[in-house]
This record gives sequence, C-alpha cells and structure tokens, in this order.
Amino acid sequence: MYVYSAIDRQLLDERVAQFRDQTRRYLAGDLSDDEFRHLRLRNGLYIQRFAPMYRISVPYGMLNSKQLRKLAHITRTWDKGYAHVSTRQNIQLNWPALEDVPEILAELATVEMHSIQTSGNCIRNICTDHFAGVAADEVADPRPWCELIRQWATFHPEFNWLPRKFKIAVTATTHDRSVWMFNDVGVRIDRVENGTTYFSVQAGGGLGRTPMKGVVIKQDLPGEDLLSYLEAILRVYNMHGRRDNKFKARIKIIVKAFGPDVFAKMVEDEWQWIKDGPMKVPAGEVERLASHFTAPPYEDLPATDPDLQDLLATSQAFRFWYRNNVFAHRVPGYAMVMLSLKKTGVAPGDITDAQLDAVADLADLYSFGEVRTTHDQNLVLADVKQSDLPMVWEALTILGFATPNIGKLTDIIACPGGDYCSLANAKSIPIAEQIQRRFDDLDYLYEIGDIDLNISGCMNACGHHHIGHIGILGVDKKGEEFYQVQVGGHMGHDGALGEVLGPSFYADEVADVVEKLIDVYLETRRDEEERFIDTYRRLGIEPFRERVYAKDHS
Repeated sequence: MYVYSAIDRQLLDERVAQFRDQTRRYLAGDLSDDEFRHLRLRNGLYIQRFAPMYRISVPYGMLNSKQLRKLAHITRTWDKGYAHVSTRQNIQLNWPALEDVPEILAELATVEMHSIQTSGNCIRNICTDHFAGVAADEVADPRPWCELIRQWATFHPEFNWLPRKFKIAVTATTHDRSVWMFNDVGVRIDRVENGTTYFSVQAGGGLGRTPMKGVVIKQDLPGEDLLSYLEAILRVYNMHGRRDNKFKARIKIIVKAFGPDVFAKMVEDEWQWIKDGPMKVPAGEVERLASHFTAPPYEDLPATDPDLQDLLATSQAFRFWYRNNVFAHRVPGYAMVMLSLKKTGVAPGDITDAQLDAVADLADLYSFGEVRTTHDQNLVLADVKQSDLPMVWEALTILGFATPNIGKLTDIIACPGGDYCSLANAKSIPIAEQIQRRFDDLDYLYEIGDIDLNISGCMNACGHHHIGHIGILGVDKKGEEFYQVQVGGHMGHDGALGEVLGPSFYADEVADVVEKLIDVYLETRRDEEERFIDTYRRLGIEPFRERVYAKDHS
C-alpha cells in the first residue's frame, strides 16, 4: 500500500497543529459556532444527536495492521470501545469528546492516517473495489490511479469550497463492487493497450433526496489525461453548481438541467484549455505510484489444498462459510476472505477495539499485514493461503466474523440512523436486527440466494437504500417513525434505482413486508438460479405490490 513521503507527513503534522489551535480557540469562545463549523467539517467532525461523530479517512479501503491497532487504541482511549465501517470505506467514531479530537488526529498521523476531506463541500475519500489488485475479473489494478486522484484532490485550492460534497469512485472489473455509476463522478478502466490505460468517465450519479444514475460523458480517455479531464468536470461544476439551495447543489442536478450532451460539451470545451498543460500526468508517475502496490511474496502453491477439500467434505459449518465468505484469488493457492460484520444482534458495520486488534493479528499471520474495508460495511483479508483457511475460519468464528451470509439477505447495509445521527428521521439498526432475526435460518437464507437489502434512516441515503434489491427508508410522519420500501434497485454496471412499493409501514411491520416480498420471489422464480433482482425485472413491481398490500392472503 502507499507509503507517505516526507511531504505527506509534513502536511499531516501541520494540519494537526492547525486544528489543535482552532479547537482551543473555539473552546475558549474566540471562534463562534459558525466560524468553527467549516473548520471541524474539513477535519471530519460532525455534531450528531448525542456526541460528535468523527470520520477517519481510509483511502480506497486500504489498511495495514499497524493502523488497525492504532484505531483499536483510539476507540479504547477516546471513544466507547468500538468503531463503525461506513459505505465509503471510511471508519467512524460515534462518541469522541470535542476536546479530544486534536489528540486523535495526532495519533492517526503517527500511522499515516487522517480525517482530511472526510466531510464538508470538497472532494471526499476516493473509493474502489475492495478486491483491487487480486480480483480475477480485473482489467488493471485501480489503486495507483486512486492514489493519483487522491493526491490531486487533497487540499486542491480551487475545489475546497464546492457547491456541495463531491464523491469519486474508480472501478476496473466486469462485476462492479465500487458503486461507480452512483457517484458524482465514476471512473472505469476499460482496457490497457500498448502500455496506455484507457478510461470511461461518468458524471451526475448520486443518491440522496434526488437519486440519479450517472451518464457516461467520455470514453477512450488516455490515462495521461485523466486528471485534466477530472479538473475540467470540477471546474464546470464549480462554476454552474447551485449554491442557493443545498438540496439542488450536487452535480447530478446540473447534468440533468443542461442534459448529458450539453454538459459533456461544456466539460470538453473547458478541457481543451488545460489538457496539454501541467495537468497532464507525467510519464512514469503512475508506475511510481504502482511501485507501492506491488504483489506480496506469494508462494508457488497448488491450485487446491487436499486438507481443505477434506474439511469441506466433512464440516457443514466450514462448507457454508467457504461457499459464501471466501472468494477466488487470481494467484493459485490463495483466496480472498470476507469478514462479515453482520452478526445478528450487532449493528451492521460495527467492530470493537478488541476485534480490531485481533483482525490486525490475523492480517499479520495470514494476509501480509493488510486489510480492506468494503462499501457494504465488511472487511477483507485479501491474500490468504488456502491451506490457512481452516485456521482463519476458527479464529473468525471466535471473533464473531464468520457468519456465512455475505451477499445474502442478512448481509444488510445500514446507516447508524436515529440511534446516533441528528439528521435521521428513523432508526436503522433495530430494523436491521428485526430482519436478521426473521431470516436467521441458514437453510432459508440460502434458499433465497443472493440479494441486497439496504436501510437508510433519512433521505440522505447513507445506507444506499435506492440501490438495494430491497431498499428501506425511514420517514417521519408527525413525529412517528415509519418506513418506506423500495424494490428493484441494483448497483452494477447496469445499475438501476428502486421503485417505491406504496404507502409506508410501521416499524414492527417491516420484517413482515420483507417476508412477503421474498414469498413472491420464491413462488414465481423460474428456477433456483434466478436471483431476486432478475425475477423482479421479469415480472415488474405489481406482483410484489399486490402481495404486500393485500388485506388477506392465504
């Protein structure tokens, strides 16, 4: 993974000192709430329902064991002993004291971590595939390009006060795992030809109050022009994005207002002024960055391990875990292991300080000291020998991370909701637990098959409910919590937004509604290979709507 240079470290140290002084002045009454708001937001600090929420950057989801142990120390010392993995691959703390945040920043800087641009109207954390560099369906490793974009975006003076927050995702695979079509800008590596990497770029994606799927505005973009083209997009957005209405301030609004073709022409015209200037990526720069992402010292191993095959034949519990939580690696004899942070009764994405330490130990023992965070709020050990899988499974079982439900109904994406967030209209965590308990039987879970269920506590859509096969949105009706249900969302290259079923439901009805949706699917699917989303696309929403709102169905 990328190792910070002396310049990187100096920037972090200066930022820590700067924010320490800003916090001191605020607590002393020398800065008003309004004056301090923008300063704290630039450092990832929100004021939530009960305490500050502090967001720590995890660029493109990469962590090493030293950083995990530092996060464990921070959660023990300055929080309540746990952290939360967000849908942008970041780490969040829910209970730090404001006066302690400068100390947390200082601790993070010692392991090359920070919270810069994790909030505020600026370019946020760059996201990508959590299997980057080891995925079998990968065109090229996207991480060097993510790092290139990160360095360009960090402290960019022209884009530090955008009309609204700005999110970028990079993908390089046939099966999208980065939600690139629903970011403000999405970048896809299409091919590498004669040493040149070519990209497609979409603009105008996003969820929230006005969800939209992005539109590809540029294809066959050479890698040397990537930064200048992104710069052109941001300039057009910065000039034309609305600042008078925060609900209409995202880039998706101006892409829709102008139309994709006109917007693409505006970007192209702006790009012509800068494409051949200093923004052109220097020859060798990506290769320099790629040198930080070299393959670990893999051993020459057989494609399959005999002892592993024996355990698969004799242990049903191990077999369930292997089939759902272990993924094919591009190197023979290795596997990628997903750690499920979705055990029933635990808030989706939460991890304790002791678990962070234990995962760091596992990373050192079995995965070259590295761990990845995922957009669906899990963790990944990306380089595990197949022969080590039984030991990893045993350790994860003890930790509570071996629930064999990856990609299944109980692998729920959920924002913290009304239990923490001051913006939320309703709670998310109790609804997730309600559904997990209803579908806790593994045989039933596997009969249902692959399905995405996402929950958001408000229209900001931090739980990505719009693109869940089943999406649940908390809404407020005269001070009472209700839940709106959507069906048919999908996050892939052929992504789609879900359609609202109809009137919303009381909290205690949500699991019943989900079960009725699943019943329609199981009764009408063509065969066991047809997924929920495919059945929905074939039949449309009406059979699901009729079942859910029927007064009596026997």
